[in-house]
Amino acid sequence: MHWIATRNAVVSLPRWRSFAFLFRSPFRTHSSLFTPSPLLLNTRYSERTYCLGDRKAVKGITTSSSKKVKTKSADVLTDKDLSHLLWWKERLQTCKKPSTLQLIERLMYTNLLGLDPSLRNGSLKDGNLNWEMLQFKSRFPREVLLCRVGDFYEAIGIDACILVEYAGLNPFGGLRSDSAPKAGCPVVNLRQTLDDLTRNGYSVCIVEEVQGPTPARSRKDRFISGHAHPGSPYVYGLVGVDHDLEFPEPMPVVGISRSARGYCMISIFETMKAYSLDDGLTEEALVTKLRTRRCHHLFLHASLRHNASGTCRWGEFGEGGLLWGECSGRNFEWFEGDTLSELLSKVKDVYGLDDEVSFRNVNVPSENRPRPLHLGTATQIGALPTEGIPCLLKVLLPSTCSGLPSLYVRDLLLNPPAYDIALKIQETCKLMSTITCSVPEFTCVSSAKLVKLLEQREANYIEFCRIKNVLDEVLHMHRHPELVEILKLLMEPTWVATGLKIDFETFVSECHWASDSIGEMISLDEDESHQNVSKCENIPNEFFYDMESSWRGRVKGIHIEKELTQVAKSAEALSLAVTEDFHPITSRIKAMAASLGGSKGEITYAKEHESVWFKGKRFTPSVWGGTAGEEQIKQLKPAFDSKGKKVGEEWFTTQKVEAALVRYHEATENANARVLELLRELSAKLQTKINVLVFASMLLVIAKALFSHACEARRRKWVFPTLVGFSTDEAANPLDGGATRMKLTGLSPYWFDVASGTAVHNTVDMQSLFLLTGPNGGGKSSLLRSICAAALLGICGFMVPAESAYIPHFDSIMLHMKSYDSPVDGKSSFQVEMSEIRSIVSQATSRSLVLIDEICRGTETAKGTCIAGSVIESLDASGCLGIVSTHLHGIFDLPLTARNVTYKAMGAENVEGQTKPTWKLTDGVCRESLAFETAKREGVPETIIQRAEALYLSVYAKEASSRVVRPNITESSSASSHEISKPVRSERSSEKDLTKAILQICGKKMVEPVGLECLSIGARELPPPSTVGSSCVYVMKRPDKRLYIGQTDDLEGRIRAHRAKEGLQGSSFLYLVVQGKSIACQLETLLINQLHEQGYSLANLADGKHRNFGTSSSLAASDVVSIS
Repeated sequence: MHWIATRNAVVSLPRWRSFAFLFRSPFRTHSSLFTPSPLLLNTRYSERTYCLGDRKAVKGITTSSSKKVKTKSADVLTDKDLSHLLWWKERLQTCKKPSTLQLIERLMYTNLLGLDPSLRNGSLKDGNLNWEMLQFKSRFPREVLLCRVGDFYEAIGIDACILVEYAGLNPFGGLRSDSAPKAGCPVVNLRQTLDDLTRNGYSVCIVEEVQGPTPARSRKDRFISGHAHPGSPYVYGLVGVDHDLEFPEPMPVVGISRSARGYCMISIFETMKAYSLDDGLTEEALVTKLRTRRCHHLFLHASLRHNASGTCRWGEFGEGGLLWGECSGRNFEWFEGDTLSELLSKVKDVYGLDDEVSFRNVNVPSENRPRPLHLGTATQIGALPTEGIPCLLKVLLPSTCSGLPSLYVRDLLLNPPAYDIALKIQETCKLMSTITCSVPEFTCVSSAKLVKLLEQREANYIEFCRIKNVLDEVLHMHRHPELVEILKLLMEPTWVATGLKIDFETFVSECHWASDSIGEMISLDEDESHQNVSKCENIPNEFFYDMESSWRGRVKGIHIEKELTQVAKSAEALSLAVTEDFHPITSRIKAMAASLGGSKGEITYAKEHESVWFKGKRFTPSVWGGTAGEEQIKQLKPAFDSKGKKVGEEWFTTQKVEAALVRYHEATENANARVLELLRELSAKLQTKINVLVFASMLLVIAKALFSHACEARRRKWVFPTLVGFSTDEAANPLDGGATRMKLTGLSPYWFDVASGTAVHNTVDMQSLFLLTGPNGGGKSSLLRSICAAALLGICGFMVPAESAYIPHFDSIMLHMKSYDSPVDGKSSFQVEMSEIRSIVSQATSRSLVLIDEICRGTETAKGTCIAGSVIESLDASGCLGIVSTHLHGIFDLPLTARNVTYKAMGAENVEGQTKPTWKLTDGVCRESLAFETAKREGVPETIIQRAEALYLSVYAKEASSRVVRPNITESSSASSHEISKPVRSERSSEKDLTKAILQICGKKMVEPVGLECLSIGARELPPPSTVGSSCVYVMKRPDKRLYIGQTDDLEGRIRAHRAKEGLQGSSFLYLVVQGKSIACQLETLLINQLHEQGYSLANLADGKHRNFGTSSSLAASDVVSIS
């Protein structure tokens, strides 16, 4: 249940808390080309960076050799230090590389770094680099420490061993036995190294150098710039670069305990200073949650050691075995005491947080929310990917919808919403499926990423543009009369997903404010002249581009007018200096008809040194006397790099050019500094509205998920069910109908496409428990899986694969199918089955749906039959709805006390002397298993089958014929019908003249031109779901002002394909829905030819020759067609 992480995100600020939505997503490798901007590495921002969670530490840990800090001796270890060293020793025991093992032999566990002071480079003398690193390490003892030293990030001792083992790095100095372990990575490879470490579960503390001039014989100051945790990447320096950073799966610290209500799971998100507490979980639901999320650390409470069997050996008997099998394959630690307070204390130790740091519970209480799905239920319907099981998620959403929306839908299925929220979701999908206006693209931004970047002032230009897109799309929905109702409906599902309760008008007002704030600062107009880099005739354009492209076009020119003026003046001065000092020389060289091998020279950009110099080959200034340019030649001097080293024999410069370069670099650095300062100020400004931003981003994620589902379900011809709540009157008769009845008419398996006509439809009218029999391969398992999926989709507010559906809002949906043995905890397949049956029986209520496939298949027939009969009696007594399927026909001979069980069977028919299944649900009992036919079909040798038939006849001759007994016809009633009113069509048009021309041309061709309507789709919008499966004629308005005319049965797919092409991303569209592809083709050709005749510029004019009609403006009566 990962959308709950939205409610688990609280940013630690002085007077308020905020939330953020955290999603699971696939773990990606980040770019390794990241280099922190030198501008960020100064004292001013070092204080700010360190103060993210450890303000007190700045005073004692930001160090230099000239400023000693009182600290405990490196040889004195506290009890906490010893526990940290023990923790590291356990991790080092898992290392396997020979080089790592050799380094481990040189460790000495007398300090947190594991350094042996007697080894070379192992000294911990006060003031040296190792001592400085030890001070940082003592603040975050369970994190790998990477310290910036020049062009490398270095690690020593224990941390060096971890780097060699997991980051694929070689130790510095080889494997010398007299040297302390030391390793590191180049600055440009920091991202890759962090990915390798966090992927293996390690947190990393990164220490940066303060850039700038350093006094002689003194070491640079250093500061903690940030941390990288599994699920929380390192973001320092992103504000100054233009590439994006993918956020991986958020990984909380998880604690599990037993409580009076069942199992309790606490998830703590350190970055957001928040936790969620899920109590009353079943063992199966808890394991499902563990399998759908990765955790940074797993803590198990001592209460788990005492299970229902009364033994302290957890997992040996009964309840707890499934959970033990899941946890035993992970690294975990035990803890005791008060569950919540002790777990929070553990988190503070792990992350090095002060005791004053507080965490906040962000659970949204809900009394009537259904229970989370059991692991077996989730896997058997494909809510969790399982080999061989049709994936439910893949049919709920189109293939183009992935990422955050897909994760939201998956987590909604695993944790079904309360009844009122399900109704809101269903109503939203209904409106989305009927609107005729275009819809926004629904920009999806990870709330966790948004919160972290704004909190740490590292949001860059790209991120601000995305945030503005989110806000503008919300405002677009608010302005549009059809979309505003959808926006209002989305407020409550977003509240549940984020834990934020925001008034609608306040939300819209704050979105306006935030959007305007970004628009006032960020440069969104590509025509602004200040976005163009400087240009000078005698200086290569590449030089100015490299120097200025990193900051130009980020903020509006009005905010940096002074800096732009200085850059322009310094660029002109540089151009003048180059013209006066270099141009006469280059002109002289060009004028001379140099012989082969003669002197050559040119003004060149030295990219590595960020300079413009004169480069001459076979050029000696001293022998050029008496020629034109003699004075300039005398001024030339060799060029030197920033370290004072001569660049080469061919590079020359002058004092005037060097002075102009210095002034130009100062101007560009000042401009860059000002731009970064403004971006940070904007981050601080927007952080005051972080709750609104999180709410808006989550709202669009939900909107995109529901919009995509409405489109895909409409294409598959699914329907909206009638969802009803259970009566609160406990005295109500469960057979009186109403909420105790589920009816699915025309139900089809969810993995079949109804639109293709390949599905077998069944009608299920359920008012009590069904006892289902049928032959092998007759469709029992498929029916149970289909019913389970339809019921789950219904209580979540989604459309279902049926012709009509009437579904009560169940408090739990439980599906049990085949069981496998569990060697991990020593359980046979029958033991595993009984464990799941125990859980189902203990939780089943009159509001539950229970589906059990082939009960007691894994044990001796007679006793298995009796157990199955007893289970049926128990379920019948609970009053639940459901199906129990079986091949144990002896169950019909048992004296069962069940009163409301209905017998159902999967039908079979005789075709040419052979019995074949029909996959249709019928009344009665089927005793034919078709076992021999199934074995033959699967290739079992004929001799084995013949012998089996002989054995069967010799023992069961009296029961050889199949018979149907005790038919029990249930009452049927038609499902309630309801009408969906169509909203008013949009009359918005971006190009009135073009729209009028299209309507006039097509209107002459139509039988009923009065109903003809031309609708528009904006540059960042998509067509409504009402176009799904309909033939459309469209006109694309390209950015180059030309038109493209086409027809399609998949308008959204065609629009995406067009916009995916270079230069067409900003295209807008006009379209008409017509009756049939043939008519669409005729109108396509008609529009191509006649719009061209009216003077419109077309990009696909040649397509008008593909038909022999539409070229004349006069149409015969026989050419008139109809439109819907």
